[in-house]
Amino acid sequence: MSATAPSAQILARLRDAIGDVRVGQTDVLPFDIDPLDARLTDGGIALNGLHEVTSTTPTLTDDAAATLFAVGVAARAAARSGRRVLWALTRFDLYAPGLEQAGLNPATLLFAEVREDKDVLAVMEDGLRHGGLAAVVGEVKRADMVATRRLQLAAVTGNTPALLSRRWRRQGVCPLTELSAAMTRWRIASAPSTRLPAPGVGRARWMVELARQRGGPGFTMELEACDDTGRLALPAASRDRATAAAGATARAA
Repeated sequence: MSATAPSAQILARLRDAIGDVRVGQTDVLPFDIDPLDARLTDGGIALNGLHEVTSTTPTLTDDAAATLFAVGVAARAAARSGRRVLWALTRFDLYAPGLEQAGLNPATLLFAEVREDKDVLAVMEDGLRHGGLAAVVGEVKRADMVATRRLQLAAVTGNTPALLSRRWRRQGVCPLTELSAAMTRWRIASAPSTRLPAPGVGRARWMVELARQRGGPGFTMELEACDDTGRLALPAASRDRATAAAGATARAA
Protein backbone atom coordinates (compact mmCIF):
# COMPACT_ATOMS: atom_id res chain seq x y z
CA MET A 1 0.00 0.00 0.00
CA SER A 2 1.55 3.29 -1.07
CA ALA A 3 0.87 6.69 0.41
CA THR A 4 0.09 9.59 -1.86
CA ALA A 5 2.98 12.06 -1.96
CA PRO A 6 1.98 15.54 -0.74
CA SER A 7 1.92 18.23 -3.38
CA ALA A 8 4.49 21.03 -3.50
CA GLN A 9 1.75 23.50 -2.55
CA ILE A 10 0.87 21.54 0.61
CA LEU A 11 4.54 21.28 1.59
CA ALA A 12 4.97 25.03 1.10
CA ARG A 13 1.98 25.76 3.37
CA LEU A 14 3.34 23.42 6.03
CA ARG A 15 6.76 25.08 5.94
CA ASP A 16 5.14 28.52 6.29
CA ALA A 17 3.03 27.31 9.21
CA ILE A 18 6.03 25.81 11.00
CA GLY A 19 7.98 29.01 10.43
CA ASP A 20 5.16 31.10 11.93
CA VAL A 21 5.02 28.88 15.02
CA ARG A 22 8.78 29.11 15.57
CA VAL A 23 8.76 32.89 15.26
CA GLY A 24 5.87 33.17 17.68
CA GLN A 25 7.49 30.92 20.28
CA THR A 26 10.97 32.43 20.32
CA ASP A 27 11.22 35.57 22.40
CA VAL A 28 14.71 36.65 23.41
CA LEU A 29 16.49 38.77 25.97
CA PRO A 30 19.42 40.46 24.21
CA PHE A 31 22.56 41.48 26.05
CA ASP A 32 22.47 44.81 24.17
CA ILE A 33 26.11 44.30 23.19
CA ASP A 34 26.20 44.13 19.40
CA PRO A 35 29.33 41.94 19.03
CA LEU A 36 27.85 39.47 21.54
CA ASP A 37 24.25 39.41 20.33
CA ALA A 38 25.40 39.05 16.72
CA ARG A 39 27.12 35.77 17.60
CA LEU A 40 24.06 34.30 19.30
CA THR A 41 21.78 32.26 17.06
CA ASP A 42 18.64 33.93 18.44
CA GLY A 43 20.23 37.34 19.00
CA GLY A 44 20.03 36.91 22.77
CA ILE A 45 18.94 34.52 25.52
CA ALA A 46 15.82 32.62 24.47
CA LEU A 47 13.14 33.26 27.07
CA ASN A 48 11.56 29.85 26.56
CA GLY A 49 14.65 27.71 27.01
CA LEU A 50 17.19 26.17 29.34
CA HIS A 51 20.58 27.88 29.71
CA GLU A 52 23.47 26.47 31.73
CA VAL A 53 26.22 28.39 33.49
CA THR A 54 29.37 27.14 35.22
CA SER A 55 32.69 28.55 36.34
CA THR A 56 35.81 27.93 34.27
CA THR A 57 37.59 26.66 37.40
CA PRO A 58 36.30 25.68 40.86
CA THR A 59 37.97 28.73 42.47
CA LEU A 60 35.87 31.09 44.57
CA THR A 61 36.46 34.01 42.20
CA ASP A 62 35.33 32.11 39.11
CA ASP A 63 32.40 30.58 40.98
CA ALA A 64 31.26 34.05 42.08
CA ALA A 65 31.60 35.36 38.51
CA ALA A 66 29.45 32.51 37.15
CA THR A 67 26.80 33.12 39.80
CA LEU A 68 26.70 36.85 39.06
CA PHE A 69 26.44 36.16 35.34
CA ALA A 70 23.24 34.20 36.03
CA VAL A 71 22.09 36.94 38.41
CA GLY A 72 22.48 39.53 35.65
CA VAL A 73 20.38 37.54 33.19
CA ALA A 74 17.69 36.95 35.83
CA ALA A 75 17.74 40.62 36.84
CA ARG A 76 17.16 41.82 33.28
CA ALA A 77 14.40 39.26 32.78
CA ALA A 78 12.73 40.48 35.97
CA ALA A 79 13.02 44.13 34.91
CA ARG A 80 11.52 43.27 31.54
CA SER A 81 8.53 41.32 32.88
CA GLY A 82 7.97 42.93 36.27
CA ARG A 83 7.78 39.46 37.82
CA ARG A 84 9.72 37.61 40.50
CA VAL A 85 12.62 35.19 40.18
CA LEU A 86 12.61 31.75 41.78
CA TRP A 87 16.00 30.48 43.00
CA ALA A 88 16.31 26.84 44.09
CA LEU A 89 19.40 25.52 45.88
CA THR A 90 20.59 22.99 48.45
CA ARG A 91 22.79 25.37 50.44
CA PHE A 92 21.96 29.02 50.96
CA ASP A 93 25.23 30.88 50.43
CA LEU A 94 24.07 33.86 48.37
CA TYR A 95 25.08 37.37 49.49
CA ALA A 96 22.16 39.78 49.22
CA PRO A 97 24.22 42.99 48.69
CA GLY A 98 26.16 41.21 45.93
CA LEU A 99 22.91 40.25 44.19
CA GLU A 100 21.69 43.82 44.37
CA GLN A 101 24.98 45.16 42.96
CA ALA A 102 24.41 42.87 39.95
CA GLY A 103 20.89 44.23 39.42
CA LEU A 104 18.70 41.75 41.30
CA ASN A 105 16.75 43.22 44.20
CA PRO A 106 16.47 40.55 46.94
CA ALA A 107 12.84 41.63 47.42
CA THR A 108 12.03 40.20 43.97
CA LEU A 109 13.52 36.80 44.83
CA LEU A 110 11.74 33.67 46.00
CA PHE A 111 14.15 31.15 47.53
CA ALA A 112 13.57 27.41 47.78
CA GLU A 113 16.18 25.59 49.89
CA VAL A 114 15.89 21.81 49.51
CA ARG A 115 17.89 18.71 50.40
CA GLU A 116 19.18 17.26 47.13
CA ASP A 117 19.82 18.09 43.49
CA LYS A 118 16.78 16.08 42.42
CA ASP A 119 14.63 18.33 44.60
CA VAL A 120 16.16 21.45 43.02
CA LEU A 121 15.29 20.10 39.57
CA ALA A 122 11.72 19.28 40.66
CA VAL A 123 11.20 22.77 42.10
CA MET A 124 12.60 24.33 38.92
CA GLU A 125 10.28 22.28 36.73
CA ASP A 126 7.22 23.27 38.76
CA GLY A 127 8.24 26.93 38.70
CA LEU A 128 8.80 26.92 34.96
CA ARG A 129 5.47 25.26 34.18
CA HIS A 130 3.68 27.81 36.37
CA GLY A 131 4.42 30.49 33.77
CA GLY A 132 4.16 33.43 36.16
CA LEU A 133 7.84 33.99 36.94
CA ALA A 134 10.47 36.16 35.28
CA ALA A 135 13.06 33.36 35.47
CA VAL A 136 13.85 30.19 37.39
CA VAL A 137 17.40 29.61 38.64
CA GLY A 138 18.71 26.40 40.14
CA GLU A 139 22.08 25.28 41.52
CA VAL A 140 23.07 21.63 41.14
CA LYS A 141 26.15 19.43 40.92
CA ARG A 142 24.52 16.83 38.73
CA ALA A 143 21.74 16.85 36.13
CA ASP A 144 21.48 14.15 33.48
CA MET A 145 20.09 14.42 29.96
CA VAL A 146 16.61 13.34 31.04
CA ALA A 147 16.47 16.06 33.70
CA THR A 148 17.63 18.78 31.30
CA ARG A 149 15.12 17.67 28.68
CA ARG A 150 12.36 17.99 31.26
CA LEU A 151 13.57 21.49 32.17
CA GLN A 152 13.72 22.51 28.51
CA LEU A 153 10.16 21.27 27.92
CA ALA A 154 8.95 23.02 31.08
CA ALA A 155 10.61 26.27 29.96
CA VAL A 156 8.78 26.05 26.63
CA THR A 157 5.48 25.23 28.36
CA GLY A 158 5.70 28.17 30.76
CA ASN A 159 7.52 30.51 28.34
CA THR A 160 10.02 31.13 31.15
CA PRO A 161 13.82 31.05 31.01
CA ALA A 162 15.58 28.39 33.07
CA LEU A 163 19.10 29.13 34.33
CA LEU A 164 20.88 26.04 35.61
CA SER A 165 24.04 26.76 37.56
CA ARG A 166 26.24 23.66 37.43
CA ARG A 167 28.63 23.49 40.38
CA TRP A 168 31.92 21.62 40.27
CA ARG A 169 31.88 18.10 41.78
CA ARG A 170 35.55 17.25 41.46
CA GLN A 171 38.79 18.86 40.36
CA GLY A 172 39.70 18.57 36.70
CA VAL A 173 36.25 17.58 35.42
CA CYS A 174 34.28 20.49 33.99
CA PRO A 175 30.56 20.27 34.81
CA LEU A 176 29.74 20.89 31.15
CA THR A 177 31.19 17.51 30.15
CA GLU A 178 27.81 15.99 31.01
CA LEU A 179 25.35 15.80 28.12
CA SER A 180 22.54 18.33 28.20
CA ALA A 181 19.50 19.56 26.28
CA ALA A 182 20.32 23.19 27.13
CA MET A 183 20.03 25.80 24.38
CA THR A 184 23.20 27.56 25.54
CA ARG A 185 26.05 26.52 27.87
CA TRP A 186 28.31 29.20 29.36
CA ARG A 187 31.67 29.13 31.16
CA ILE A 188 32.66 32.22 33.14
CA ALA A 189 36.06 33.19 34.58
CA SER A 190 37.39 36.25 36.34
CA ALA A 191 39.83 38.49 34.44
CA PRO A 192 42.05 41.39 35.56
CA SER A 193 40.07 44.59 36.02
CA THR A 194 40.83 47.87 34.30
CA ARG A 195 43.72 49.88 35.74
CA LEU A 196 42.63 53.16 37.27
CA PRO A 197 44.62 56.42 37.16
CA ALA A 198 44.37 56.57 40.96
CA PRO A 199 44.57 53.82 43.61
CA GLY A 200 41.40 51.79 43.65
CA VAL A 201 39.58 48.84 42.12
CA GLY A 202 38.15 49.14 38.62
CA ARG A 203 35.04 47.44 37.29
CA ALA A 204 35.47 43.69 37.33
CA ARG A 205 36.01 41.83 34.07
CA TRP A 206 35.08 38.32 33.02
CA MET A 207 36.12 35.93 30.29
CA VAL A 208 32.72 34.84 28.97
CA GLU A 209 32.79 31.63 26.94
CA LEU A 210 29.78 30.26 25.13
CA ALA A 211 30.81 26.63 25.11
CA ARG A 212 27.84 25.49 23.04
CA GLN A 213 24.70 26.89 21.46
CA ARG A 214 22.04 25.35 19.28
CA GLY A 215 22.51 26.20 15.64
CA GLY A 216 25.76 28.11 15.97
CA PRO A 217 29.41 28.00 17.03
CA GLY A 218 30.80 28.83 20.43
CA PHE A 219 33.02 31.81 21.17
CA THR A 220 34.88 33.64 23.94
CA MET A 221 34.75 37.35 24.78
CA GLU A 222 36.23 39.52 27.50
CA LEU A 223 33.52 41.70 29.04
CA GLU A 224 33.02 44.00 31.98
CA ALA A 225 31.00 42.41 34.76
CA CYS A 226 27.33 43.16 35.50
CA ASP A 227 26.46 46.65 36.69
CA ASP A 228 23.57 47.45 39.04
CA THR A 229 21.06 46.82 36.23
CA GLY A 230 22.45 43.37 35.38
CA ARG A 231 24.10 44.58 32.17
CA LEU A 232 27.48 43.52 30.88
CA ALA A 233 29.63 45.87 28.80
CA LEU A 234 32.51 45.84 26.36
CA PRO A 235 35.82 46.89 27.94
CA ALA A 236 36.69 50.52 27.25
CA ALA A 237 39.43 49.62 24.74
CA SER A 238 36.99 47.50 22.75
CA ARG A 239 34.41 50.28 22.73
CA ASP A 240 37.03 52.73 21.49
CA ARG A 241 38.04 50.36 18.69
CA ALA A 242 34.40 49.89 17.67
CA THR A 243 33.87 53.67 17.60
CA ALA A 244 37.01 54.22 15.56
CA ALA A 245 35.98 51.56 13.06
CA ALA A 246 32.55 53.11 12.70
CA GLY A 247 34.12 56.53 12.11
CA ALA A 248 36.47 55.16 9.45
CA THR A 249 33.55 53.51 7.66
CA ALA A 250 31.60 56.79 7.67
CA ARG A 251 34.54 58.72 6.26
CA ALA A 252 35.06 56.14 3.52
CA ALA A 253 31.41 56.44 2.55
